[in-house]
Amino acid sequence: MIQKRWIRGAVLSGVLVLPMLTAGCGLFSQETSKPIDPPQIEQKEGVEGAETGQAVGVGDESQMTVYLEDRNGYLAPISLQTTLGANEAAGQKALEMMVENGAYANQLPEDFRAVIPQGTQIKSYKYDKEQKLAIVDFSEPFTNYNAKDERTIVEAITWTLTAMPGIEGVEIWYQGAKLPEMPVDGYPLDDKLTRAVGINIEAAEGVNYAQSTPVTLYFSAQTLNEEQYYVPVTRLVARSASPTQAALEQLISGPLNKKELTSVILPDVQVKNVVQEGDVVTVDLQDEAYKDGEKLPTEMLQALVLSVTENSKATTVQIKVNGESNVVDMADQSYSQPVGRPHHVNAIKS
Repeated sequence: MIQKRWIRGAVLSGVLVLPMLTAGCGLFSQETSKPIDPPQIEQKEGVEGAETGQAVGVGDESQMTVYLEDRNGYLAPISLQTTLGANEAAGQKALEMMVENGAYANQLPEDFRAVIPQGTQIKSYKYDKEQKLAIVDFSEPFTNYNAKDERTIVEAITWTLTAMPGIEGVEIWYQGAKLPEMPVDGYPLDDKLTRAVGINIEAAEGVNYAQSTPVTLYFSAQTLNEEQYYVPVTRLVARSASPTQAALEQLISGPLNKKELTSVILPDVQVKNVVQEGDVVTVDLQDEAYKDGEKLPTEMLQALVLSVTENSKATTVQIKVNGESNVVDMADQSYSQPVGRPHHVNAIKS
């Protein structure tokens, strides 16, 4: 079956421990191969935060995405159930959920940990709509961390807040004053923090840092309970005029750490064409073994959509295989029309 061919590389890598893999079964278990969210046509109006995965209704139980560290040391977006009070800001609530051993510790999945130092409180949280800037003032325990965790803390805070509607930058304050740098290892904070800081950074072999392009890729990992989730990795690659094309080529080449991460696209799949028109990127993949009408793995298609939208200004992706757009995933969701990012990523059981 086509789904086994496109993902057999993950089997060979030995990354995922599988209870069974027989004819007619995909790589992922039935539970984990369910879609995170049905493909959705991107809409600017409607559900708040639909394009960023941060839809939280006041007084209603909903999901909020925060970045937590997994057991392998990677940051990953995790969707948590929460209720936003009438006077609560979503950004502040998210940060409070990210405090180690904090008030929301029992809501975090077992294999993940919060990275903001224990005991830290959010003294104030402000949102400058004109500058699209979130300003966060942390209390004293914020400085109590190991130097090796400094960049992880910066990335987790930045990526969590910039996943929210209207936020493109973050300022970190401490005890009422803006920090010029992080207090332990001196990470510079002169400019506002954006997603350009990257996440889980790595470098392709032989790349010249001074002549590189960062691309963010979404690979797959698995918890000890065999729940699949996505891990974003920012990889420095040779400078490219098309970061989207470069990202797709790197996505196909797979993770550098094949022990902990796996790709769901094989190296013999080729990127035939990438074209962006307005808010839509059209990706045409070439695979000689693919038969028209056969279903493709949900994980592969969602990782592709996540990676493309992360590396372009587009909000939707049109996926084609061998020039045809009648693509259907293993959950019978159609990708025949452009689709946006899933509303909620990695809704792992706590």
